[in-house]
Amino acid sequence: MSLPESDRELVVDELGREPTPAEAALFENLWSEHCAYRSSRPLLSAFESEGEQVVVGPGDDAAVVELPTADRTDEVYVTMGIESHNHPSYVDPFDGAATGVGGIVRDTLSMGAYPIALADCLYFGDFEADHSKYLFEGVVEGISHYGNCIGVPTVGGSVDFHPDYEGNPLVNVACVGLLTPDRLVTAEAQEPGNKLLIVGNATGRDGLGGASFASEDLAEDAETEDRPAVQVGDPYAEKLLIEANEVLVDEDLVESARDLGAAGLGGASSELVAKGGLGAHIELERVHQREPNMSGLEILLAESQERMCYEVRPENVDRVREVAERFDLGCSVIGDVTDGNYVCTFEGETVVDVDAHFLGEGAPMNDLEATEPETPTRALPETRPDLDEAFETVVSSPNTASKRWVYRQYDHEVGVRTAVGPGDDAAILAIREATPEAAGDGAGPDAAADHLGLAISAGAAPNWTDAAPYEGARAVALENATNLAAKGAEPLAAVDCLNGGNPENPDVYGGFTGIVEGLADMCSALSVPVVGGNVSLYNDSASGPIPPTPTVAMVGTRPGVDAPSLPASAEGEVLLVGDRELASGDPALGGSEYLVRYDGSDRFPAVASEPAALVEALAAVARDASTRAVHDVSHGGVAVALAEMVTDDVGLTVELPSPDGETGTAGACFHEAPGRAIVQTTEPSAVREAFDGVAPVERLGEPRTDGALTLEVGEARIRYGAGEIASLRSTIESALE
Repeated sequence: MSLPESDRELVVDELGREPTPAEAALFENLWSEHCAYRSSRPLLSAFESEGEQVVVGPGDDAAVVELPTADRTDEVYVTMGIESHNHPSYVDPFDGAATGVGGIVRDTLSMGAYPIALADCLYFGDFEADHSKYLFEGVVEGISHYGNCIGVPTVGGSVDFHPDYEGNPLVNVACVGLLTPDRLVTAEAQEPGNKLLIVGNATGRDGLGGASFASEDLAEDAETEDRPAVQVGDPYAEKLLIEANEVLVDEDLVESARDLGAAGLGGASSELVAKGGLGAHIELERVHQREPNMSGLEILLAESQERMCYEVRPENVDRVREVAERFDLGCSVIGDVTDGNYVCTFEGETVVDVDAHFLGEGAPMNDLEATEPETPTRALPETRPDLDEAFETVVSSPNTASKRWVYRQYDHEVGVRTAVGPGDDAAILAIREATPEAAGDGAGPDAAADHLGLAISAGAAPNWTDAAPYEGARAVALENATNLAAKGAEPLAAVDCLNGGNPENPDVYGGFTGIVEGLADMCSALSVPVVGGNVSLYNDSASGPIPPTPTVAMVGTRPGVDAPSLPASAEGEVLLVGDRELASGDPALGGSEYLVRYDGSDRFPAVASEPAALVEALAAVARDASTRAVHDVSHGGVAVALAEMVTDDVGLTVELPSPDGETGTAGACFHEAPGRAIVQTTEPSAVREAFDGVAPVERLGEPRTDGALTLEVGEARIRYGAGEIASLRSTIESALE
């Protein structure tokens, strides 16, 4: 570890002396891109983060949002957080992914909340490459092991493959927690004289320099050379920490809290006191350790997992010790909150003596050049495949194929809240602690539901943002909102994980700027506040930069949990809503899986001009008693959406209008404009009325009882049995097994 010369000069000017080795290492980590957001913070003001429902916005360990309830005295909050563990998951896929889960869960604990759901969004290189499969398998195993052991259900997420992730996969993990107002804790130190305690696992030498490691491009030898920067998780200790945290919060023993993540004890404790405008005096040798002869610097910066930093009143210290002992957790009283500097000593010697605010906020922001990405031109494949071939190719692509192999390894029912689990457009959890507001006329049987349904959608679309960063990011936000609406939920709030390459490259920074602005604009248009998030840059390797990747985790609410199914029903007319591209006569195929497979390019399709009205109308239709099935249309277009709705018992007979334009049959079947859904209803006139003036509604067809899919587009026609489609979609499962 080494502090850059320009930063060292600023530190020397502030301190009036040369920094100690421990100070230099602390500044290097806390002023890294990973912690200080030096390249991204100037852009993040584009996000609107306020709203009546927002209790705690960006800047804490997790955001806190109030759920809409029928009675204001019945207040219930949820926490939302998301983080990346990209570089560690390349070096050590199992431990890198597992500790990513552990970290975001502890962010939830530090707000006083109990974790109730996880969503993981994973991005890998070409699926056919052996190294991609190795990383994929290890990451999924790490997530499933940790999440299953701690008893937090993994209810959703996404998996995408793109060749530019080959040297740098992404692992983004979101967590939702539940709490009531009286349990809310923040990461803001409260009062001088209070004690600082570390509760949890003993400190070792794992994860040293993890924050600075996450702020560098991955080298070719990263898998061996950077392994010491990867933390090693212990999910059983985390489970004990979750339950101990519940007792500490229940008994009002915690004044403020922060989990020990990036930069370890130094990061957590300095940020805690800085937020309160205070300081600290910490005796590093008091920290309980699991390895002999650790230095003060190692204790300060180690990123050993399953540890929390608590501010506790002196009279409550003994009770905290008792709780920690009950759960077989270590507990160290390491120092005091003060009204002075942030001071750390080791065996009587002062190793750190700095102003906490300067340490946390003093990093200079980068002023970087951005090159605006080029707009894709229309260069459709010279040789057009027939509908049968294209259907088989797109439906069996790893990006559109079934991800059952992944989510069947996750326990998504633990906690007995999961009403709709992985594999659907959005997950739904039962929040029995909250009574929903009335849903209005025509809302169906759930209008008078006695509890709230919380819907969760998470993901990105690398093909979209690779082709058109700004428009693609707008589409990602709308796509997640549409997923919620397909389950009858109104979007409430979002968090994002903004992943990019080396921002010092103008074209990379231009693409990153595009995804920030696109995401911000669409969330604003949807009136969805972006209440927190994470930025991960320097995702470059010898194979080049990753595509700009804006992962969004969005939550919404609905009365009850009785949402329409994704599979087709045996009754009702099948409609396509929201497809302006099809109505235009020449759908754009930019960013589509079809063009990826057939090596072409095109402009990105237009996004709905009134997205909020579209989402609101779809949510209302999904809640209506006459609605039998709803499925969002996105990756792979209408063809893939229809294939996903067919079961062994219920099939579909569908006719799509053939556009007059250049894209023809391919445009009708495979374009990926967001904000569309297939609705199956017994009252098609009611659906048309709901979307009148909002978006077009097209009749597609009706169900059939033989479990087959018949699709006609102009003169082209295909027919597949349900078993044949299932076989096509089993690409990932069959390849890995």
